[in-house]
Amino acid sequence: MCELFIKADARLWESTTRSLRIDGMVTSIRLENFFWGKLEEIAQRDAMNVVQLITRLHHESIDAGHDLGNFTSFLRVCCARYLDLQLSGDIPSDAGQPIATLNAPGILARERERKRIH
Repeated sequence: MCELFIKADARLWESTTRSLRIDGMVTSIRLENFFWGKLEEIAQRDAMNVVQLITRLHHESIDAGHDLGNFTSFLRVCCARYLDLQLSGDIPSDAGQPIATLNAPGILARERERKRIH
């Protein structure tokens, strides 16, 4: 079983630091390459680049009142949720369908319902 993980391309878990500007402030974000790839995939679905996606996530997190003390962990969880919601069928695997067009309240309700059942 572990061979699927152990023998994966080691570059996936190597970290890369990227510097970006959010609201005029330069910040550095260090993530494993796997997560950078998922963020790129998510961004492309809605015709954005990774910096635009991260900036949007940052702004919307602040607007929602989230504590951004560990923003990189938040980004990793976003990637994991993206994959989990694809597995459940709530986010289509067709990368041509923008995430912004999906029914977020409906997806969140179905997700809450699944968690109650388990």
